[in-house]
Amino acid sequence: MSGRNRDFGYWRSLDQLAGEASAREFSEREFPENAWQPPEGLTRREMLALLGASISLAGLTACRRPVEQIVPFVQAPEGFFPGVPERYATTMPFGLHAYGLLVESNDGRPTKIEGNELHPATRGGTSAWMQASILGLYDPDRSRSPRRGTERTTRDAFLAAWKERAPALRERRGRGLAWLTEAFASPTLARLAAELRTRFPEALWVAYEPASEEQLYRGVALATGRVLQPVFHLDRADVVLAVESDFLVGDPEAVRWARDFADRRRMRSPQDTPNRLYVVESTYSATGASADHRLPMRRGEMGVFLLALAAELAAQGASGVVPAPVPGMLPEETRRWIRALARDLLARRGRAVILVGPSLPPQVHAAALALNAALGAMGTALGWCELRDAALPERGALATLAEAMHAGSVDTLVILGGNPVYNAPADLAFAEALAKVEFSVHLSERFDETSQRTTWHLNRAHYLEAWGDARAVGGHLSVTQPLIEPLFGGTTDAELLALLLRDEPARGYELVRETWRGILEGGDFERRWQRVLHDGVLEDSALPEIVPEVRGDTTLALARELQAPSAGPELVFTPSYAVWDGRFANLAWLQELPDPVTKLTWDNAALVSPRTAARLGLETGRVVRLRAAGRELQIPVFVLPGQHDQTVTVALGYGRSAAGRVGNGVGVDAYALRTLEGFDRIEGIELEPTAQVRPLASTQDHWQIDPLGARERDRRVAQLYREATLAEYRRDPGFVRHHDALRIPLESIYPDHDYSRGYQWGMVIDLGACVGCNACVVACQSENNIPVVGKEQVRRGREMQWLRVDRYFAGEPEAPRRMLFQPIPCMHCENAPCEQVCPVAATVHDAEGLNGMVYNRCIGTRYCLNNCPYKVRRFNFFNFTKYTPELLRMANNPDVTVRSRGVMEKCTYCTQRIQEAKWRAKEEGRAIRDGELQTACQQACPTRAIEFGNLNDPESRVALLKQHERNYVLLEEMNNRPRTSYLARVRNPNPEIGDA
Repeated sequence: MSGRNRDFGYWRSLDQLAGEASAREFSEREFPENAWQPPEGLTRREMLALLGASISLAGLTACRRPVEQIVPFVQAPEGFFPGVPERYATTMPFGLHAYGLLVESNDGRPTKIEGNELHPATRGGTSAWMQASILGLYDPDRSRSPRRGTERTTRDAFLAAWKERAPALRERRGRGLAWLTEAFASPTLARLAAELRTRFPEALWVAYEPASEEQLYRGVALATGRVLQPVFHLDRADVVLAVESDFLVGDPEAVRWARDFADRRRMRSPQDTPNRLYVVESTYSATGASADHRLPMRRGEMGVFLLALAAELAAQGASGVVPAPVPGMLPEETRRWIRALARDLLARRGRAVILVGPSLPPQVHAAALALNAALGAMGTALGWCELRDAALPERGALATLAEAMHAGSVDTLVILGGNPVYNAPADLAFAEALAKVEFSVHLSERFDETSQRTTWHLNRAHYLEAWGDARAVGGHLSVTQPLIEPLFGGTTDAELLALLLRDEPARGYELVRETWRGILEGGDFERRWQRVLHDGVLEDSALPEIVPEVRGDTTLALARELQAPSAGPELVFTPSYAVWDGRFANLAWLQELPDPVTKLTWDNAALVSPRTAARLGLETGRVVRLRAAGRELQIPVFVLPGQHDQTVTVALGYGRSAAGRVGNGVGVDAYALRTLEGFDRIEGIELEPTAQVRPLASTQDHWQIDPLGARERDRRVAQLYREATLAEYRRDPGFVRHHDALRIPLESIYPDHDYSRGYQWGMVIDLGACVGCNACVVACQSENNIPVVGKEQVRRGREMQWLRVDRYFAGEPEAPRRMLFQPIPCMHCENAPCEQVCPVAATVHDAEGLNGMVYNRCIGTRYCLNNCPYKVRRFNFFNFTKYTPELLRMANNPDVTVRSRGVMEKCTYCTQRIQEAKWRAKEEGRAIRDGELQTACQQACPTRAIEFGNLNDPESRVALLKQHERNYVLLEEMNNRPRTSYLARVRNPNPEIGDA
């Protein structure tokens, strides 16, 4: 099939392409060398710390109702049925964003998180962060009490100390007092903050986020004179240009944007026309993998790129664009790319939009806004609304605060959340400034780097045990309601603000209701309040969208700011796909989650291109001295195909010293190089190789289906990932079936199974909709009690996730043309090779087509894994639950067996959910309805790339997809007849640029 590189095909890593021994080891051996040996130096204490965090290390038996009363089981509340899970709507706040969730509670213990279909930010989907946040609730390293210095104390003791200090502060009208908060969008917090400003008018109020959208909002203000929040409508866009914007996975609102984008990407027939995505970026991102055209470019040249695009749009007749001089010269190939892009954008005026990443300067955002206005995107694909009830982060204000602290003019500092000692710009020396503050308090879930340096530490309540509220992007209002009494008596942000305001404790429940009495005025408050708690969102609470006036000369302003781009290397910072800015560092599920692009786990690295690595004599794992802005860091290198040659990328959020037993010492702290001026990128860096090599745990060569060194097959037959361009698909709708092996009749010596009665389960995964976000992997881990194994075990190829997302490159190693994602669960084969070789019949085929595991039969021969061509089985080498106290086991999903050592594990199509749906349908005297039953991976997927259902129902969505011309199975020539199949991806490249 055309579009596949003739020389290189599809490949997973540079080592695999070069035939390195390490890659061959993972592919040719059933288990790598010494895989059966226990890890060196793993103590019982370390084992306990690791397994404890992976299984949710705490839990209290309590019952949450939508009232502020916790009822003991000896007096069971009305309507309660032991063992029957209940679901509650709540909201996860995340800076200026809010995610509507449904949380499953088993006997009063929250155990599983799903998206709320009624909430616009999730629409039933989730991200890996949302799924893993359940571990934050049960984290054993959470702070369990307030502290004064290092001594444990009580909240009453802090209140007494505040009462002594407050009168003098009020007399001074707040002079010498400062507040430092995280970004938030909450009506209750905004109301209390306004009251505090009135009470202490001369106090400093600062919001800070280490991974913020401050540049975006400043750019909007430059272009419109107003602080407005963007609301993208990507389902209305035919053409999307993403400039250093990882909007599909790395953006805080990615679940929403990815769903809208995928809805325009889905193809039901060759007559449909999917959207087209152009991506300009310095580092390969998950969004870049979905691009129809990708242009690698230094982050420092993104402004130049937009000026060149503006000039080309003006030259092609776009009105409202003021062309500006372009500093420096772009290569001719890049200029041809821009000319074709400009023609495409103008041809779809009104249905084209430009997205700019938050790491770019405000002037770039302002220029992009002007181009969006010229393209007619305002009011169509791009909406705007007022930013209400929000604390917008300002790094300049943080610098002002740090300067005042250094000068001794701040004697009282209140820090709500965040961790500025760890993640503030290094040149602010925040730890030293904090030491000069006489009275400081930090509200935090952990006794972290900042808490260890404040006078007082107050333990913060987790969002699953707290009352609060939030305003989502677009204005939708929702309530955060707890599902469990605070495990350690934590304080919420609203309760602390009210305590400091009134000098008396206040209940979060009453504070939120006080706010909402104003929001729900003019009707039956209690009825409407209960409705909001039930639905998880206030109906019709979206803010009206507006179309602002945009300055037409913003491109000129950008040109005045820009200088000719430097030819030297740059260092760029990016939030981690796993731990974000470091706040999730102690969540083991996320630490062990392979990065979508690099497949790294338990680490960060300096990403360099293959050409840069060759020039400097570097290889993956080599430690380098990275010098930037007068500071130095030692960090291992990872060679990443598709990386720009002049860009070095480092993920933030690692190198923690007070995250907890899981996150401490993992990776390297990149904040040590970050400065106020070099917040997002630093010019003129140096890389100096050292003699040290630090092994990295990357899964990119693990579980290869078609290993190097195996018997050569026709590449067209063995092709695992199938794709075509739109033109190829229209020319040949049946392209996926045109393989030589399929011309040979495939017969089996085994009789067919009879599914004429009952159910027959199957799954289809749309490769065109998958964005590689990994939400499915964490959802499966949470649903099925899958333990983590740690960095050393991952390096040995022992990761336990039942579902993986394979990542392929296509094209030359130095400049691959595409990156591709393919989720791989168990295939549940009709002629399952694993079933034929098990000597004790531990792996069986049931009457509904499921390939199941009988754990108490399994004796650990591992024959089934050796015989599985898809490499989807996992052997449990260690008993990760052996030392877990009985109370801690209560955090697991009670419907799933907790496996012991020495058994084989695999995807079960969430058989426990199938049984639950069957029981529910039987009680009502009916069959399971299509769509009523969802697997954990399917329910979590933000793009709805996974479909599961009953193949015996010819009208079910999965049965209809099985008949689609793009449907195919892996290794069809082996006649395993998998029940999991795929829809081949269809790309929509610009014919003027070609299939690149």
